[in-house]
Amino acid sequence: MEISPNQLSNYASLLWNAVIEYSPKIISAFIILIIGIYAIRLISRIIKKIMVKRELDPTLTKFLADILIWALRILLFIAFISKLGIETSSFVAILGAMGLAVGLSLQGSLSNFAGGMLIILFKPFKVGDTIEAQGQIASVLEIQIFVTKLLTANNQTIFIPNGILSNGTIINYSMQGQRRADLTIAISYATDIKKAKDIITEVLRKNPKILQQPAADVSVKNLTDNAIQLAVRPWAKNEDFWAVYSDTLEQCKEAFDAAGIVIQPYVRESSLKN
Repeated sequence: MEISPNQLSNYASLLWNAVIEYSPKIISAFIILIIGIYAIRLISRIIKKIMVKRELDPTLTKFLADILIWALRILLFIAFISKLGIETSSFVAILGAMGLAVGLSLQGSLSNFAGGMLIILFKPFKVGDTIEAQGQIASVLEIQIFVTKLLTANNQTIFIPNGILSNGTIINYSMQGQRRADLTIAISYATDIKKAKDIITEVLRKNPKILQQPAADVSVKNLTDNAIQLAVRPWAKNEDFWAVYSDTLEQCKEAFDAAGIVIQPYVRESSLKN
């Protein structure tokens, strides 16, 4: 099929008229896009500065800033295509349907997302705290939106989903700033209880890492078939806890040896059946 010069001229004229007609829309749409991108960056910086000034949690600051940026980007995109003359109502309906489908397929992830929001907002722990949760005792390395990253004492990294973490029991060992060690030392019935308690009290008094307030406690915990169990409860700062724990046991053993007191070994009781 041959195109005559007149048809070619008509096509060129229609194309030129279309360019002239839609040029203002295209130009204005791209102006809106460029201005919107710079405006979003500026708003993001201002919001982050305000949050930092109000001393909000860094994780919460980043999360809220990211949500705000993506919400503004979506609004900017809708304004951009609307300026181009594209119908936005059907586009928004498609987005809604896609969001519903994604939400149904990612119910577990949404649960973790909601758990992360609860952890960030209510702050049962923060980065650097030592916590016990889901059978694990570890330090918090990072609070992410879907998981919390922990580091154990033997240098193992653990990722716990925020959904089960926020719904379970969490023990925060760092929140109060100090912690009590609960130790048990067993002595024989032949040992003078007061003498043993005085020796332990002196050991606790000489340790500079043990806090004077709250005062340490030394008392009889239990009377078993073969031993007197003494409860030894010194207080320490969080960073000194494990040093106090081990030093107290070692120094009490050394002091008992010097005083001629023998620590009663643990004897497992068992019943014999005929």
